[in-house]
Amino acid sequence: MLTLYHAPNSRSTRIVQLIHEMGVTDQVDIQKVSIPRQDGSGAVDTANPHPEGKVPCLMHDGAMIRESDAIMLYLTDHFGDTPLGRSIGAPGRGAYLSWLSWYGNVFEPLIVMQFCELSHPGLQATYRDLATANAQLEKALTTHAYLVDDQISAADILISSTYGWAPQLMPDIPAIRDWATRCLDRPATKAVAEQEKSAA
Repeated sequence: MLTLYHAPNSRSTRIVQLIHEMGVTDQVDIQKVSIPRQDGSGAVDTANPHPEGKVPCLMHDGAMIRESDAIMLYLTDHFGDTPLGRSIGAPGRGAYLSWLSWYGNVFEPLIVMQFCELSHPGLQATYRDLATANAQLEKALTTHAYLVDDQISAADILISSTYGWAPQLMPDIPAIRDWATRCLDRPATKAVAEQEKSAA
């Protein structure tokens, strides 16, 4: 059995949404844990094996998988028949891996810098800026309905989740807005979001 350590209304919510989207809720044990919150509430939960007390954290046969993009890749590879991943050798595999990694390596750092009002030439040289990131998204989405191809993938769920918790960051770019709406309006995504909202 795979075990996901999850704190409602956090970064791990998108992993729960992926699990529901894949239809494997009966094969992943979701353990709710607490985490420290920015408002000072919450605390590190000793039941959470993550060495930094963060979520998401996936355990499988004694192996720990951390970070959202790594967990999404692990789950879509483990459940290889899911259309949410792209298998080794599939035409979209390279794009799939690239978008998953782009989220953690580029997009989320840019979002955090935006929230923290950080600006430095070194940061811009490394990550560019949100305008550049949005241009990358728009370019992909003018070719396909989703980032990899015309079928939704875990990469879409991961990256579009940004606009679920921070809708004010949605750029005024029709291709991105329409794509995010398609992703966030999916039944599994909406159902999990509603469950967590009511539990807050």
